[in-house]
Amino acid sequence: MITVENVSKTFSGKSGDVEALKNVTIQVNDGDIFGVIGFSGAGKSTLIRTVNLLERPDSGKVIINGTDMTALPKRKLLEIRKNIGMVFQQFNLLNSKTVRQNIAIPLILEKKPKAEIRERVNELLKFVELEEKGDVYAENLSGGQKQRVGIARALVTNPSILLCDEATSALDPKTTESILELLKKVNRELGVTILLITHQMNVIREICNRVAVMENGEIVEQGDVIDVFGDPQHDITKGFVKTVIDDTIPASIRRSILNDHKQGEVLRLKFTGESAQDSLLSRINKNFSVETNVLSATVSELQGMVLSILTIRLTGTDDEIAKAERYIKESGVEARKVILKNGSTD
Repeated sequence: MITVENVSKTFSGKSGDVEALKNVTIQVNDGDIFGVIGFSGAGKSTLIRTVNLLERPDSGKVIINGTDMTALPKRKLLEIRKNIGMVFQQFNLLNSKTVRQNIAIPLILEKKPKAEIRERVNELLKFVELEEKGDVYAENLSGGQKQRVGIARALVTNPSILLCDEATSALDPKTTESILELLKKVNRELGVTILLITHQMNVIREICNRVAVMENGEIVEQGDVIDVFGDPQHDITKGFVKTVIDDTIPASIRRSILNDHKQGEVLRLKFTGESAQDSLLSRINKNFSVETNVLSATVSELQGMVLSILTIRLTGTDDEIAKAERYIKESGVEARKVILKNGSTD
């Protein structure tokens, strides 16, 4: 388990002080794939580097499996770091070394026996699907292959925690997908807890079960991915979520509703899991004297769970609309009213 507790970090420079982290608190549970998302300068890289104390916080604690990292002497800290692997955006490979040699570096530094190093490197070459590239020099690899080497090197000491610093930012979409599948495999088959930072919301959607959103050195929102994607609270979170789940009501439809004087309500419905296949709208039309119109709809799959968001308009008498709304609530579907003003959605 990783606990970052009230951590702050300020950098001083010629142009003044920069508060990179401001009282940041997150908890990553064993087995999580926990994502931290934010724009450039939000403090993500500083945060992930405080976890293994490559950056020492000015205040607060970093606790790994019950041990306060900030209280450890240097020698003990080095021992604990062996349990934490790290994957970098720019791969950080030695181009003059082969794939096999790059993966072996941490074990060579630990002065492990050559036979043990050879066996472990061979295991990881197979795991990351680079068995035929063992004797190829790093400079001759594609970006995706280089990142697979980086992941193998990070895993060579059998860590229980893997930190990923924008691990897919330098890759094309297809290669990104393959690297995310590999990270899922690391988590699933090796039981490694993963903490990753990214500015790509599709990465969070594809791989993470929990997420924290950063802005200006602060955590502005965090929780299970299904909850954050389904009902983002902060404006920056809403902007990120919209890049992958856009439930905006089209402008022409908004204008039409504003110019229509029929009695009605606009509702945003969230269906998750089995409820995503619910025939709720059909039942409403059969049971109540209302008309339902779908204004926007999105369906996504997050961590194997389907998330469906519908924005609908109910028209009819106030009494029938109220009955339909009560029925929706009793059905267990999350719903909230949407207010349209001047062509915008609140």
